[in-house]
Amino acid sequence: MTVVIANRQHRKKINARLLRQIATALLAELEIAEAELGLRLVAATEMARVNGTFLNHAGSTDVITFDHSKPETRNPKPETVLHGELFICLDDAIAQAREFRTTWQSEVVRYVIHGVLHLLGHDDHAATARRKMKREENRLLRRLAKEFPLARLAR
Repeated sequence: MTVVIANRQHRKKINARLLRQIATALLAELEIAEAELGLRLVAATEMARVNGTFLNHAGSTDVITFDHSKPETRNPKPETVLHGELFICLDDAIAQAREFRTTWQSEVVRYVIHGVLHLLGHDDHAATARRKMKREENRLLRRLAKEFPLARLAR
């Protein structure tokens, strides 16, 4: 398993080592046999640029997932080789943490979970699929929060 973290934002200092451990534990929990996962922590300005360039959407968003696996290996089976990149916006994590009365650290972990679930084939466009994905996100977040001190993601 390879998890590479690039912190390109300056709003919060991040414990990259702990975030890598959390992401690796998530992949193990999901029984991913092999993975290459890039986590790019960015500010709202960069996220808006990525969102506009690749998705033709205006403004920032919390997480954008890019699946870099070969088309023939894209399926939701756990033995799939996962190869992807997640752009995670810290500014959005901070704002949503205030809105949902949680911490920005748990929001960041939620975004990692959300992105990995997308890489595994989960979809959140239809209401039923969105509810199913949210339940799985919540389950995985509770599981990881028991094992790791999420507050320590702040350095």
